[in-house]
Amino acid sequence: MTSRIHFGIDRLLADPALRRPLAGRRVALLAHPASVTADLTHTLDALAALPDLKLSAAFGPQHGLRGDKQDNMVESPDFVDPLHGIPVFSLYGEVRRPTAAMMDSFDVLLVDLQDLGCRIYTFITTLRYVLEAATQHGKSVWVLDRPNPAGRPVEGLSLRSGWESFVGAGAMPMRHGLTMGELGHWFVATLGLSVDYHVIEMLGWQPDAAPGHGWPLGERSWINPSPNAPNLSMARAYAGTVMLEGTTLSEGRGTTRPLEIFGAPDLDARAVLGEMRTLAPHWLAGCQLREICFEPTFHKHAGQLCHGIQIHVDGPFYDHAAFRPWRLQALAFKAIRQLHPDYPLWRDFAYEYEHERLAIDLINGSPLLREWVDDPAATPAQLDTLAAADEAAWRAATGDFLLYR
Repeated sequence: MTSRIHFGIDRLLADPALRRPLAGRRVALLAHPASVTADLTHTLDALAALPDLKLSAAFGPQHGLRGDKQDNMVESPDFVDPLHGIPVFSLYGEVRRPTAAMMDSFDVLLVDLQDLGCRIYTFITTLRYVLEAATQHGKSVWVLDRPNPAGRPVEGLSLRSGWESFVGAGAMPMRHGLTMGELGHWFVATLGLSVDYHVIEMLGWQPDAAPGHGWPLGERSWINPSPNAPNLSMARAYAGTVMLEGTTLSEGRGTTRPLEIFGAPDLDARAVLGEMRTLAPHWLAGCQLREICFEPTFHKHAGQLCHGIQIHVDGPFYDHAAFRPWRLQALAFKAIRQLHPDYPLWRDFAYEYEHERLAIDLINGSPLLREWVDDPAATPAQLDTLAAADEAAWRAATGDFLLYR
């Protein structure tokens, strides 16, 4: 079967004319394990095989170029690639922003990163950082574009001023609806960056087309962009379930369905589901929720039987336009708080090297979500009004940057 969609890397490899501006220039690559071609060759290996391209360095984001680290806040070292003999610099090790010495290793940086369409996913922060560094050092940045597997829907509160962090690259909602190439254009414009920026666009990507609604199901294999992103269901749910990282509830790390499930040993899943249906049944549309039991092999509640809920988004009941994972997960928190006002829901620990602010607030880009959950008088309608305003503002602000209609 011939693929109808061509990712940026595939077009660059197939068309010498697209590569012509790279002639005589030192080229570096920023990539991760899901940076593969249509035949599943890693982008680094595919570029190194081109006789007309001079590959001088590579960079790895969080979890590494080849995917060497499992959990958050586990750093990757710099090393020399044993096959290609080029330096591989870690942007999740001693530094998060590339140093002057790293920037001196290339003239053009190719960025080939599969994103999940969520503000907290740190690859978009790394994109911002390399764009800022390229502006400072007079380098070029090319994004080899890939699909947003969560598609075009926008959802969640926007990050508030002063809440920028490594998991909050800018004032966007949790579910941003853009590709990496489009986000790059937004960063350049909103940050006022004077940088030589290009996007090798995809051909044939239809972000609203069923059944993938963002991901080309049946045409491209899913490769984990990070260790706990094993499938499309996780990508669809992630804009909500990522908030579990800021709670005492397990998000399913240490199971085969991370970030599609949540629970705890002391959780009454049936009661939580019932309360969710009472508070805001319309926030549960587009998916099916199922009571489950699971035992994580590592991470939170390791070795303990947890009672919880699985979010199913892969059956005939799935409605992409109706499914709102951020609201669904917020509603689960609200239901727990309503049932158990003193439940120790919020996890107080160092999150992405931030020691002063609660993880749940960093994840949401403000304390607004947590305050809504903890306020017994706050209603779903009030949170909906806040989020809807942010979502509408984001759509209006990013319309000119959309590359795929």
